[in-house]
Amino acid sequence: MPRAGRSGLAGERDGRLLVRLAAAPVDGAANDALIELLSDLFHVPKRAVRIVAGDKSRTKRVALDGVSTTDASRLLQA
Repeated sequence: MPRAGRSGLAGERDGRLLVRLAAAPVDGAANDALIELLSDLFHVPKRAVRIVAGDKSRTKRVALDGVSTTDASRLLQA
């Protein structure tokens, strides 16, 4: 959700990760903020996080290079 008070994870909805972003959805700022947030959360460089679907949508699909599904689940549970 763009324009939140601060960026961070906000839980899960319909089996998907819900993320709140402080950045406005203007000129790709929210996408950049999402990439930075996921990069920090999963301890990978920003270049390892790619938006593969939904670049201009509120609902996005991302790929994390170098992070297995098991590792991602474990990090999200912590």
